Amino acid sequence: MSNNIVVLDGYTLNPGDITWEGFENIGTVTVYDRTPHDQILGRAQGFSNILTNKTALPREILENLPEASYVGVLATGYDNVDLIAAREQSITVTNIPTYGTDSVAQHATALLMELVRQPALHANAVKDGQWSASPDFCFALAPITELSGKTLGIIGIGRIGQAFARIGAAMGMTIIAHDEFPPTDEALNGLNVTYSDMDTVFSKADVISLHCPLTELTKHLVNERRLALMKPDSILINTSRGPLVDNEALAAALNSYQIGGAGLDVLDVEPPPADNPLITAKNCIITPHISWYSKASRQRLMDIAVSNLDSYLDGTHTNVVN
Repeated sequence: MSNNIVVLDGYTLNPGDITWEGFENIGTVTVYDRTPHDQILGRAQGFSNILTNKTALPREILENLPEASYVGVLATGYDNVDLIAAREQSITVTNIPTYGTDSVAQHATALLMELVRQPALHANAVKDGQWSASPDFCFALAPITELSGKTLGIIGIGRIGQAFARIGAAMGMTIIAHDEFPPTDEALNGLNVTYSDMDTVFSKADVISLHCPLTELTKHLVNERRLALMKPDSILINTSRGPLVDNEALAAALNSYQIGGAGLDVLDVEPPPADNPLITAKNCIITPHISWYSKASRQRLMDIAVSNLDSYLDGTHTNVVN
């Protein structure tokens, strides 16, 4: 079996501060920082092992890659690969399920804290001289909210959802959750969670955080109807997948003060078009899909990706998704 490896979009994983050495120890590696859609086929042809982060491998591409036997997705989400087509062609597809748990949970916390405490807003006001010009020893440009006693709703309480829930619990929040396959009490390891249906979570929570995969059932789970269930001062956090949220509906809810705010690290199209309504929506913080991006997290991703390919080549097969 040939150990030639192509990386179609390696720059986001490794902009130069970590190494491809693990893959180089397995075989010959060709790395592209980015691959435009019209060059995917040309670059992937002839390779047995293809690595992709967000570069799409639909059926029409896979059907023209007869040498391909392995696709390693350099991320947790794998909706950019046609799994059915891959299985029909006996192409094994793997993902990286656990690398970014702490990084993503901490980023969700950062978004939440910016919305409820607004440190950047006030720090910038100090730099602009507003504190120096104030007649008082303190001033506030926006409401400051405490989280203790509030209810945190988690949609999808897997590893990342649990990690964020623990942070919320440490701040005195009550945790409620919805999950199609809820973890056992043993897996929760002492975390106190009350389960409910999704609509109840949306109606009761002061903060709702999304941590579920994107499927046909979860696309636009945050829609006009569910936004109408939320409290008028509630906050939505999404560090999971952009299409979980109907962007138009969320922008309308924010601009009409139907809900209190949103902190987003993902959008339905990335990079977003300049006219995405959430970019200019009221009390909406958007970061450019960086919740996973700590160096430690990326190194874990690299290590697991190498281990996935190594396991495939020796026949043990770990983290297979098809």
